[in-house]
Amino acid sequence: MSFVITPPDRTALPVAGTNKLFPVRRVYCIGRNYAAHAIEMGHDPNREPPFFFCKPADALRHIDSNKLTAIPYPPKTSNLHYEVEMVVAIGKGGVNIPENEAMEYVYGYAVGLDLTRRDRQQEMKDLARPWELGKAFDASAPISTVVTADSVGAINNFRITLEQNGELKQSGNTNQMIWSVSGAISYLSEYFRLEAGDLIFTGTPDGVGPAVAGDILKASLQDVGSFSIKLI
Repeated sequence: MSFVITPPDRTALPVAGTNKLFPVRRVYCIGRNYAAHAIEMGHDPNREPPFFFCKPADALRHIDSNKLTAIPYPPKTSNLHYEVEMVVAIGKGGVNIPENEAMEYVYGYAVGLDLTRRDRQQEMKDLARPWELGKAFDASAPISTVVTADSVGAINNFRITLEQNGELKQSGNTNQMIWSVSGAISYLSEYFRLEAGDLIFTGTPDGVGPAVAGDILKASLQDVGSFSIKLI
């Protein structure tokens, strides 16, 4: 049986040190997972059950660490914000995963940007509507090459930063996350069956802010990678 139209290409990310690709299924994102960021966005930083939103897999854009890559400034916004995040790549499927077993499901890590049309997001918040207009647009998730968990080791004390035009804007550490990687995986797996190929953007430190066309943004995660984009 044939398709009535040509199927779209499968989104996939290179894996460091190999000639293989990590196929992407779903992209989950944790909201307000750093206390200081929760405060700067006007929310209570106390530990509550995490909440998630999704981006489509084809919103990802792999960025080569050796190249300054152009990303289009999205339409229908005058307030685009950067949010640098550690990304977790899931390597096997499971449901109701115990927290003490959750790290067994991690294939690797990357660093990513959750680009956000903040004005559109705020409109949706005010109307109690979903966030897709603010979060799920084309090229809204630039991301690095995936590195395997074995090559990195424990990820709970890594520096994560964002530079805008050479000026440090975001600086945090993965030990500041309200919900750890294992806790987030366990909680998320109660609501969805996680599968190999899923990605989890794990939240951003404080210091988020606006970017305009012409800006160069550099995202970095210690021992994982870095990349730079130019908004055009």
